Amino acid sequence: MRMAAKGAEVRRAGREAFLTRTRTVLDALEHLIGGLGTAMLAFAALLWLLLVGLLCAVGVGLLLGPTVLRVIRAAAERERARLSRWGPEIIGMGPAPRRVPDGLADRTVRRELVWLLAHGTLGLLLGALGATLAMQAVQDVTYPLWWRVLPPDEASPNFVFWAVDGDGDAVAVALFGLVLAASFMLLGPAAARLQAWPGRRLLTPPADVDLSLRLARLTATRAAALDAHAMELRRIERSLHDGTQNRLVAVTVLLGATRRALVRDPEAAEALLGKAHDAAEEALAELRTVVRGILPPVLADRGLADALAGLAANCAVPCRTDVDVPGRCAASVEATAYFVTAEALTNVSRHSRARHASVTVRREEDLLALRIEDDGIGGADPDEGSGLAGIRGRIEAHDGRLTVTSPPGGPTVLQMELPCES
Repeated sequence: MRMAAKGAEVRRAGREAFLTRTRTVLDALEHLIGGLGTAMLAFAALLWLLLVGLLCAVGVGLLLGPTVLRVIRAAAERERARLSRWGPEIIGMGPAPRRVPDGLADRTVRRELVWLLAHGTLGLLLGALGATLAMQAVQDVTYPLWWRVLPPDEASPNFVFWAVDGDGDAVAVALFGLVLAASFMLLGPAAARLQAWPGRRLLTPPADVDLSLRLARLTATRAAALDAHAMELRRIERSLHDGTQNRLVAVTVLLGATRRALVRDPEAAEALLGKAHDAAEEALAELRTVVRGILPPVLADRGLADALAGLAANCAVPCRTDVDVPGRCAASVEATAYFVTAEALTNVSRHSRARHASVTVRREEDLLALRIEDDGIGGADPDEGSGLAGIRGRIEAHDGRLTVTSPPGGPTVLQMELPCES
């Protein structure tokens, strides 16, 4: 028994290590492809910078000088946003200087120029190589399944130096694909880190600017927290006024009628007393509902995973949950994750026309990542309606971030990140 338990533990540890490595490799691929997009923007900005420099020889480039600063700042802001999604936040620097002399005197602009050169060349190369290596590995591994449908003169895939004339050659291509996949598993994460390094090094604001920007951000999130608190108080007051208070008024009226009927008609008084008892039970039920809306007992007693599973079970749309959160986060963070999930699933049930929904929660160091997806009609706009605005307010009150992707026709994806230092 002891040996069997030890073997099961080893297998479980092996599975967890494999899943962790697979997740790391997939994240690296996603980072490299995302970095390839911003590197293409940086390369285009370099070309524009070169073109404007050449046009300066005939005087036209002087008129286009301010556009260079705006193009550089736009490309840098996209990279700041990308890096902030995958790690510590890099605060944006706002509009670019309007005059070229001011821009050249600005230390931030000079650092962005250096980043532009590094990311538009090395970052572009790393992103292209990483994406090509991954796609070629998938193509070669699956090659024996489809190579016969190709014309004979196109049977040999890229990067293969032998002709494919039979099944043995096709299997050799698949083995070569496994070598490429192993190479990406070893080198992909390092390439993603190297691609992101210039941005992490050069696009962070100076200490004094960073402090002022963070102070402005703190002021905004403090206002959002106060607004969210006021909205929550109004919701509780409305629930008590419209529900529990009305039930208690009914109990009071029935008890008064019962008191008057005790002398004249004892049987009627007994019936009124029964109605008063029922009304009191309904008032207690309303009060329990309000209390659960403040902090659900299941969240405090059984944790976030069970609380979200309960929300998914009660959702009108079939919903699955995948929660991997080792340990407990702060109570306020778990409550925020619970309530934004409840609001999001309510929106899915009412507006999305979806057939399926999913809730995925992961904890990555000191960050709680929550993803809610449905296959509905899409078109959700966080700037219209109170549902998504309320979700954004709750998240920003905790210095979190909400990203909404909802093209017309769907799917709708809500990605939320909350700091969760426990």
